[in-house]
Amino acid sequence: MIPPLLLRGARLPDGLVCDLLLEGGLVRRVAPAGSLPVGPDELDLSGYLLLPAPAEPHAHLDKALTWDRVGAPPCDLPSAVAAWRAYAEQVDEADVAERARRALDQLVANGVTAVRTHADLLPGDDPLRGLRALLRLRDEVRGRVTVQVAVLHSDAPEPLLREALALGVDLLGGCPHLTDDPGAAVERAVRLADEYGVGLDLHADENLDPASQDLRLLAAAVHRHGFSGPVTAGHCVSLGVMEPEEAEKVAKEVAQAGIGVVALPLTNLYLQGRGHPSATPRGLTAVRVLLDAGVRLAAGGDNVRDPFNPVGRGDPLETAALLVAAGHLSPPEAVHAVTSGAREVLGLPEAGPYEGALADLLAVRGASLSEALGAASPDRVVIRAGRVVSRTTVVRELY
Repeated sequence: MIPPLLLRGARLPDGLVCDLLLEGGLVRRVAPAGSLPVGPDELDLSGYLLLPAPAEPHAHLDKALTWDRVGAPPCDLPSAVAAWRAYAEQVDEADVAERARRALDQLVANGVTAVRTHADLLPGDDPLRGLRALLRLRDEVRGRVTVQVAVLHSDAPEPLLREALALGVDLLGGCPHLTDDPGAAVERAVRLADEYGVGLDLHADENLDPASQDLRLLAAAVHRHGFSGPVTAGHCVSLGVMEPEEAEKVAKEVAQAGIGVVALPLTNLYLQGRGHPSATPRGLTAVRVLLDAGVRLAAGGDNVRDPFNPVGRGDPLETAALLVAAGHLSPPEAVHAVTSGAREVLGLPEAGPYEGALADLLAVRGASLSEALGAASPDRVVIRAGRVVSRTTVVRELY
């Protein structure tokens, strides 16, 4: 049983400074600062902004932290895929587990209390070795962070997919646009996810071709099969280069199908548009169009220093800042996409500094959302279900 915890003097997103009582994994009381009685365990959050804990809705923990070993010139998507596949021949289960744990620790330290990671079917005699490592990690860290695992494939043989699903994955993933027949790939994914009772999370339209059809195929298949499980589409870059009327039409189809969309600005801005030396497209899905259509929008960091992206620090505030700068969302909209919006797409209960909400919280040093995004202070306290799971304090000395 986690003992009650009293948070003192935290600034909420609306600017109010409050005390919060956390008990039984929930936020039990929110009251003006100094008004709650002294508790046995207190945490002074003066000078901190208190937010719902971020969730990372789209990670690749099996690839994380391999850039210095692999690289991927000239750094477009096909080159990154080829570089990773070549390196993955030598990846073993222990290597995946070690790197994934380090990347997960970095995410947690930055405020994340829930992660959805994709897991490749790796080349070689044992394609499931990376998946097994992530499933084992999911179970080992359950008390500190929620991990969901989606098996990722493009055109793997169905018997291998069934073997992967039988290991107990949470979702079936895939990349229809990388197959010879995207329509057939979507149909198979929906059919197998329905059979095994798991969710769907597809990499969709990760290109700058406005004729790319993954999202539309997925929406149509969900309706046709009456699929009732959670459905997510990541990337959706082509939506950002469609004519406005067409993008709005697709977004409405996605909303009607109940598909959540995950924008991935850091990796997509890095990989996409390299064939356009001038007037380079932003390589970002149409976030405003999706929001206006009522689509559940989340945003994630995607790759952390691997062949698909040599930078990235596993920080949702970095992702949110990019949505402001490149996606033209407001700071509250951007923060929502990496916190409550991401949790909603992952099917998790509501969390935040509100009475009755799950006590998954991020306290970051700062006085406002704009300061939190702009400064992205590493001074952070991370709380999961009412228990502190990470605290980072930085000492700065100026002479």
